[in-house]
Amino acid sequence: MISDSGQYFLEIAFSGLTRGSIYALIALGYTMVYGILGLINFAHGEVYMIGAFVGLIFASLASLLGWGPVSLLLVALASALIWAGAYGWSIERIAYRPLRQAPRLAPLISAIGMSIFLREYVILAQTPDFVAFPALFERLPALPESLDGYLQAAELVILMVTLVVLSGLFGMIKFSRLGKAMRAIAQDREMALLLGVDTDKVISMTFVLGSGLAAVGAVMISAHIGQINYNIGFIVGIKAFTAAVLGGIGSINGAALGGLILGLTEAFATGYVSSDYEDVFAFLILVLILILRPAGILGQDRPEKV
Repeated sequence: MISDSGQYFLEIAFSGLTRGSIYALIALGYTMVYGILGLINFAHGEVYMIGAFVGLIFASLASLLGWGPVSLLLVALASALIWAGAYGWSIERIAYRPLRQAPRLAPLISAIGMSIFLREYVILAQTPDFVAFPALFERLPALPESLDGYLQAAELVILMVTLVVLSGLFGMIKFSRLGKAMRAIAQDREMALLLGVDTDKVISMTFVLGSGLAAVGAVMISAHIGQINYNIGFIVGIKAFTAAVLGGIGSINGAALGGLILGLTEAFATGYVSSDYEDVFAFLILVLILILRPAGILGQDRPEKV
């Protein structure tokens, strides 16, 4: 029999793991792009936001047809993944590829401009107000009594989907031809090009994969919280970027670890201190890591090429 304090601890822990899973999915997009281009995609948070709106639209359409909760969730995830992937591909072609040989500041400014454009586009196309997202998880079967009380069905689904997605991504990067090409470009882009790797195609696919992962996270957390608006990508994008830096920007494993650490930190800060300080504790850990280990937890210091 678990005591009340123990049950409260487990409840907070699972909540933190759930939040951290979403941060990890989004942070992977940042770290993959940085690993290959050495640049940050500042429009990544807006792609996350668009994924949530696309999932809402398609889930609402499927709901009118009387589909069940599992089908609605799958439709929302698939549609958001495809749509966000298309936006990621477009961002790379418009904001990054034409400036590939330009000074490093130019593509960063271009990405910020793309971020502002996407935010304003959603405001005009949808609404600046909060919109209710279908509570897809509430209609799922109840959990066994052994788990009820400190783990919600929504949290279990989010953790399971995240585990499956991350496992598939790690396997793809390690064993697939695309994954090997991504690692080759991250190590030495010029040499990979000389060896016949289509670097432009691989870079585009990296943006597509990162955007798709962010969209999956957006749909799951939106279905859990129950509402979205045009501004949800801003703060989540900053925190996911923090998670990527915390774990080691450019490291796939580091992004996942950083997301989980950040999520748990926020959850315990909220549960045992105050919700007003969750962001303070999260960024305090980031500052300490950058002071003690600037490359991040799993990052590696790379000497600059002269």
